[in-house]
Formats: sequence, structure tokens, C-alpha cells
Amino acid sequence: MGRAVGLLEDFEGLGLRRLAKASKDVCQSRRLFALAEIYDGGRRTDAARIGGVGLQVIREII
Repeated sequence: MGRAVGLLEDFEGLGLRRLAKASKDVCQSRRLFALAEIYDGGRRTDAARIGGVGLQVIREII
């Protein structure tokens, strides 16, 4: 299995959730909520469910 990729430290879950709520683009909001889940320590499978995408998509954007 591959090595985990580190997350950028200039983001946090709370800030991403605020951006998601303020966005008028539904797809962008889902992606931001998915990222917030990961930044808050959640599992990538949960982020994929929140984002409405497959796990492979989450692996590609993170």
C-alpha cells in the first residue's frame, strides 16, 4: 500500500465548512464538505460519501 499524502496546513475543517456554506455552487460545496471531513480527522470513505463521489476521486484530490 502507498504512503499517505500529507494535507496542507493552511486549511482547517471549520474554515472549509464556512466556505462550503457560503458557496452557491452545490458541487463545490460537496467537495469542500468532503475536504473538511478529512481535515477534521475523518475517514476518506466518509468524505467520499459526503462528496457524493467514489473513493478513487477522493484519493486523486488529496
